[in-house]
Amino acid sequence: MALSSDINIKNKKASFEYHLLDKYVAGIRLLGTEIKSIREGKANINDSFCSFFDDGLYIRNMHIAEYSMGSFYNHEAKRDRQLLLTKRELKKLKEKGEERGFTIVPLRIFISTRGFAKVEIALAQGKKDFDKRENIKERDVKRELDRVMKF
Repeated sequence: MALSSDINIKNKKASFEYHLLDKYVAGIRLLGTEIKSIREGKANINDSFCSFFDDGLYIRNMHIAEYSMGSFYNHEAKRDRQLLLTKRELKKLKEKGEERGFTIVPLRIFISTRGFAKVEIALAQGKKDFDKRENIKERDVKRELDRVMKF
């Protein structure tokens, strides 16, 4: 089993596709086999997003692979999982999330020092194509500078 500091599952596309405005750390309501799979590092949040239902905020389309040692108690790989936030944070996210152009995206999953699975989410606004081109240009310039400085 991996150490808690080793588990850091990232959504690399999120910072490229969105302007990240506010970040929050939320707990996840999981089943027993799901936390075991996350501790093995077998989760994927690249295509996932967050949305509100009746009783709270849920992360949708997050894939947690079935636990290899699980029996018939194994979980469903892609099910909606509830995020645990304070009422104040939920209210703020709901107000901002309903505005046009804003969305809530997961950035990374990690294990806290107490052993709980946490997800870092962000209130985000979609980028336009020219913003993405600027990011690519900055990355290329930085890469060239690093190459020049190396020699």
